[in-house]
Amino acid sequence: MNKIVSSSKLVLMLILAGVISTSCNKSTKPDAITPGKNSTTTNLEYSEEVSEDGLFVVNDFKGQPEGPNLVYIEGGRTVLGSFEEDVMNTRDNIERTVTVASFYMDETEIANIHWLEYMHYVKKDSSEEFFLSTIPDTTVWAGKLAFNDPYVDHYLRYPGFRYFPVVGVTWLQANDYCKWRTAAVNKVLAEEAGIELPEGGGRIPLESGAVLPDYRLPTEAEWEYAAQALIGKQYLDESQTEKRLYPWDGHALRNPYGAEMGNFLANFKRGRGDYGGIAGKLNDGAFITEYIYNYPPNDYGLYNMAGNVSEWVLDVYRPLSFQDVDDLNPVRRDGFLDEENKGANSSYDPSFTIISNKARVYKGGSWQDVAYWLSPGTRRFLEEDSCTSTIGFRCAMIRAGTNY
Repeated sequence: MNKIVSSSKLVLMLILAGVISTSCNKSTKPDAITPGKNSTTTNLEYSEEVSEDGLFVVNDFKGQPEGPNLVYIEGGRTVLGSFEEDVMNTRDNIERTVTVASFYMDETEIANIHWLEYMHYVKKDSSEEFFLSTIPDTTVWAGKLAFNDPYVDHYLRYPGFRYFPVVGVTWLQANDYCKWRTAAVNKVLAEEAGIELPEGGGRIPLESGAVLPDYRLPTEAEWEYAAQALIGKQYLDESQTEKRLYPWDGHALRNPYGAEMGNFLANFKRGRGDYGGIAGKLNDGAFITEYIYNYPPNDYGLYNMAGNVSEWVLDVYRPLSFQDVDDLNPVRRDGFLDEENKGANSSYDPSFTIISNKARVYKGGSWQDVAYWLSPGTRRFLEEDSCTSTIGFRCAMIRAGTNY
């Protein structure tokens, strides 16, 4: 009996030794976070900082820093496109299978308080001309046959609207905000890491490992993928049994569960002249826009991916993008393969059509839209220098240093 026990102990010790040996072997392999002290191809020594010995500098790296308000979106294969009846008969988003790499997206829409912060620092640090270009067009609320004057005067600046989505911003203005936000966030990260900022406000080197990639508008594919949030529909091995018409389960617009049962899941126009219900039971609670954290988030943790405001995305609009763009990280940056030209043989002659290289896609329904536009597969477009009271935006960012 003792011999059997001793043999068992010996086998167990050998197994543990093998496991430890294997784990040790794995730990000795260099990677981005633990590159080692010497090059694996030359055996030359690395340095952790610039010095007189002229060694190659490999900065400390702990992975991509967390960006404020960003949520990680795990990428993967999905089917993009509108799979319900095309009531507008546009046929501009036919179903197709694509793969979208992992990325980050803002948890919420950019709010008035965020835009006012932007304007504050631009006024301090930039020219008067550029500051004036950052001011949203508050007249988007005005109507000849509607008394929306209070929104024209108060929506952007009155403290009560601080955490309502900013509107009246063009695609161009949204892109400028992304650039400023990148610089502002990276300045804080660099200071925390003890990195000396470049003179004249230049770019902080990415090699430092302490700063983030650029904030930007999401591509249309990223936005649609994030809105679907099909990570919540995963069963067994790579099996998604159904798509989603909206960013939540089912075909209903009301919450079917618990204390919130019967409440609408998004801020949208319920019918002709019905923006929020009746007094005493204001069901969706909003005649115009709403608090950016209202309504349940989707399975990625993103708020208001349907309703509240539609959102600018990066892409130039073309009806046939679905058949032209790549099936890995698709995006349309310009009119490539579907050009804008003048002349009788052109599909997009600026003299005769509103589709041009300045037409930008916006996604998601708004407070002023009926439920049809809440579906992630629907798409519309507007000139990049135009704005409305129904379009806002949120930012996205790549997940750097990974292959998925």
